[in-house]
Amino acid sequence: QMQLEESGGGLAQPGGSLRLSCVASGDIFSVTAMGWYRQSPGQQRERVALISSSGSTTYTDHVEGRFTISRDNAKNTVYLQMDSLKPEDTAVYYCYGRGYSWGQGTQVTVSP
Repeated sequence: QMQLEESGGGLAQPGGSLRLSCVASGDIFSVTAMGWYRQSPGQQRERVALISSSGSTTYTDHVEGRFTISRDNAKNTVYLQMDSLKPEDTAVYYCYGRGYSWGQGTQVTVSP
């Protein structure tokens, strides 16, 4: 399977912003719907945003209006712009699409 590599996580204050990136290997990226997922300790992994191959987007209610998913097919990259961050956004964030292996994720911590 092809690989994904996430980056861009870190520490942010409540109300702050972070931008996550995910670079995909291989040649199926442009025709693959891609999602951002997150997992907190003791919680199940949940999908927070999805972008279709044509650019249509959907979001979970928890992040609607605060997060924006986008993609650059020329760079095989999907992004997650996270604004108005809340402590409950703290989690390891992963990107994923069918045909790819899960990456290592990137830690996002929101704390004063």
